[in-house]
Amino acid sequence: MDKIKRVTNKDVIQSYIFTTARYNYNVHEKRILYRIIELAQADLEGKKLDGRYTTTDTIFNNLRKVVMPASLLLNNDEEKNYHYIRKALKSLRDKSFEYVDEKGNWKVIGVIEVPEFEKYSSYINFHIHKEVWEVALNFAKGFRKYELKTAMKFEGIYSMRFYELLTGQKLPITYSIKNLKIMFKIEDKYKLVADFIRFVIIPAKLELDKSSPYSFEYQLLKTGRKITSIQFFPYEIPANRDNNLEKMQLHKKINLSWDLDKIVVNYLKDNFDFSSEEIKRNIDLLRLANEKLDLLAELSNLKSKAFRANNGPKSYIIGSLQKIINSEITKGKK
Repeated sequence: MDKIKRVTNKDVIQSYIFTTARYNYNVHEKRILYRIIELAQADLEGKKLDGRYTTTDTIFNNLRKVVMPASLLLNNDEEKNYHYIRKALKSLRDKSFEYVDEKGNWKVIGVIEVPEFEKYSSYINFHIHKEVWEVALNFAKGFRKYELKTAMKFEGIYSMRFYELLTGQKLPITYSIKNLKIMFKIEDKYKLVADFIRFVIIPAKLELDKSSPYSFEYQLLKTGRKITSIQFFPYEIPANRDNNLEKMQLHKKINLSWDLDKIVVNYLKDNFDFSSEEIKRNIDLLRLANEKLDLLAELSNLKSKAFRANNGPKSYIIGSLQKIINSEITKGKK
């Protein structure tokens, strides 16, 4: 049975709704969620699953059954210690997933149902609610792209959360301590700011510095005399980036292949109301944008201005992408 260290690494795309949802899961529960996101993304892209995974619809329309090896949820030093997995499955079954969708609607649903650990086979199976599957793929509020292998090997839950929040970020980002505690569902812990920094921020930063392609510096911000917020300054650590993934990204650009093409198409349709024909009419521009830019990131950045544009969101998106590409081409000639 393959262990995590031998699982092929990949960049996975995670909905910002999922990233900022309010929950308090432990490390092994989060690894189960990471695998759910991996499977949901493969489903969206129409990719054939690794033979070790299966996902099937059930007779109940709102549930999907997932089967996978328990070993894919363990790190090397936890080899065959399936006690953690059984405990995580039971805990996830008893927990809810609380989030706000793109319309501002507040929802609470169970994460998984009917978890089982198959005797002798070392396989687990469980059922996922349709809403969890959809939230994992809902990019209406934006997204985060991160390395699956890196996320799976973190030992600290706060490292996982900050990795998701800050990965790929170029500009400083500010969160109030109150909102971070709500997001991490630890409102009743760390009453002193010093304790929050000591037990949440610093351990996360240390593990990100050690293992992640992204980490952060931070600055405490005051309202009056009281520390109320933290400004994070993300930075890249190229030495921690998977070289194989970099080569894969370069290969895609050289060959104009588009591994995320269904995600981009759905993003254009769901967020800007593009039709299939409108996408086809602009396919050359979109392919060039994919070659020159991080297209999903650009679309996410343009979204807020698109709906205020006089010429409408679709014309604004196409025109803006053309300007950005022309600017990139001009830079390349200098």
